[in-house]
Amino acid sequence: MPHIHVRHYPRNFTEEQLRAIDEAVTAAVTSTFATGEDTVSISLEPVTPEDWDTKVLAEIAARRDELIKAPGYWNES
Repeated sequence: MPHIHVRHYPRNFTEEQLRAIDEAVTAAVTSTFATGEDTVSISLEPVTPEDWDTKVLAEIAARRDELIKAPGYWNES
């Protein structure tokens, strides 16, 4: 419990960058949800720019009521 799933354009992360993502996200989640580090899981999923609209933006639009932050590039019209 809580699981954070991050989708992003493909890129190669260094071990240091992965550790920084882990530490920052884990710190935010544990303090906000009042839970321990051992309850948090994080996954990274690369999505190509060509697939972004159909795989990610479509889900964002379908689940807009669950968003706590909408992307700045998104035009809901």
